Amino acid sequence: MIHTLRVVLYVLLFIFSAVVLSLCAVRLNYTLHLKPYDPLNFGVKFYDPIVVELLVTSIFTLVWSGFIARTIHKRLEHRHINHFRGEIIGLFVLFLFWIVGASIATQTGNLPDPRTHWGNLSSCWRYASCRVLTAMLAFAWVSCVVVLVLLATSLLFASANKAFREPMHGRWDRRETFYGSTPMRNLP
Repeated sequence: MIHTLRVVLYVLLFIFSAVVLSLCAVRLNYTLHLKPYDPLNFGVKFYDPIVVELLVTSIFTLVWSGFIARTIHKRLEHRHINHFRGEIIGLFVLFLFWIVGASIATQTGNLPDPRTHWGNLSSCWRYASCRVLTAMLAFAWVSCVVVLVLLATSLLFASANKAFREPMHGRWDRRETFYGSTPMRNLP
């Protein structure tokens, strides 16, 4: 049951990261291709560093969540990232990336600072660029929460079963476990 929950959470994280990735791409496309008559930044092209940070974080999360969900579902074992310890360290790093990105983006969206070009997001929803920023911020926080839930779930499972050095798929049946493409039951 816990393994199914973890796979579902990783799939949700993959979907949310894909949404953040696309929203970041839309924002970067808009700010890097401003029309000369655009009122934003007087038509001068720019980019938001926090949007780039969220873009990179979402790319890392897409790769990580796809890899781990497949590993858990197919009961695979890999040479380098094999144990719960590796999964917990990876989730902790992703959590730091998401919490920093979402926090700075929230602060940027709530302060009317002329250097950020965001303004107050709660009062500009009639503009498409503002709706993109608001959706990006919401999905960044949702992704952060899902990473935190995955981190807590894996940490609690590994602690309860003393399994920090056990395979991260959480099922230790040698007949059902694969090391790469080789079934474990064929190994001595």
